[in-house]
Amino acid sequence: MKTIGEALRETEVILRQTGSPTPRLDAEVLLSHCLNTDRLHFFTHPEQILDDKILADYDKAAKRRQKGEPVSYIIGRKEFWSLFFHVNSAVLIPRPDTEIIVEETLAVMAEQPQDHWTILETGTGSGAIAIALAAEQKNAKITATDISEGALHVARQNARENNVADRILFIQGDMLAPLEGRRFDIIVSNPPYISSHDFPLLPEGIRHYEPHLALMAGNNGTEFHRRLIEGSLSCLNPGGWLIMEMGTGQGETIQEYFAAAKCYEAVNIRRDYAGMERVIKGRRIKHG
Repeated sequence: MKTIGEALRETEVILRQTGSPTPRLDAEVLLSHCLNTDRLHFFTHPEQILDDKILADYDKAAKRRQKGEPVSYIIGRKEFWSLFFHVNSAVLIPRPDTEIIVEETLAVMAEQPQDHWTILETGTGSGAIAIALAAEQKNAKITATDISEGALHVARQNARENNVADRILFIQGDMLAPLEGRRFDIIVSNPPYISSHDFPLLPEGIRHYEPHLALMAGNNGTEFHRRLIEGSLSCLNPGGWLIMEMGTGQGETIQEYFAAAKCYEAVNIRRDYAGMERVIKGRRIKHG
């Protein structure tokens, strides 16, 4: 038998030795999941005795973390935009930096108010971006595509549990291919943007556990951005916005794609809170 304090200390030491960058946090998150409680409970009840079932579950979870599996996959959920999302190995784990796509989209909508919005998200994964936008904008009708049926299963579940399933249409298909001539006011995407050169440099937890299909993007990491810029001309309304996440150092290349399309203006880059290039957007020129 062990107390909460003892179990946390032992697991923290083991996770530090096996390379976790945040061993104490990992230990606490895993135990809070096993106990179905919040982490504040550990500070107020450090002497609580853990029963054998909880200890066995905790040991199993800790062993998975020792092998490098991300904590979010172990506990099966991740917070994004103050909402909770189910995650598994079929989808990328939502990152805080991706919230900037939501911020930029809401900013565009605030600058150009209208009664109804049509929004497309390509490569929706867990549905985090589409669901966050639906939660914020009740007057938006959202379509979300993904090539992976496994990802769409997760996204649909998340939409139901966040009470926005009635305003998001999920469609399986490659990027813009399944849209059948539909048009949108805004297109958003967190496309794959890891180059084949950079992929081996990613942390093991990403390389070994997160879906490669949602990460890798050719030799320079901007293949999907180019496809979106070129393809969006057939489904983005004049005056509409294309908003995409990108990797550090990709901004200049993607700006060149926008310029080559000759149909975009007001192209600009938003940096994340660490000062890194994170989101690029452009507005389709209104003709006539």
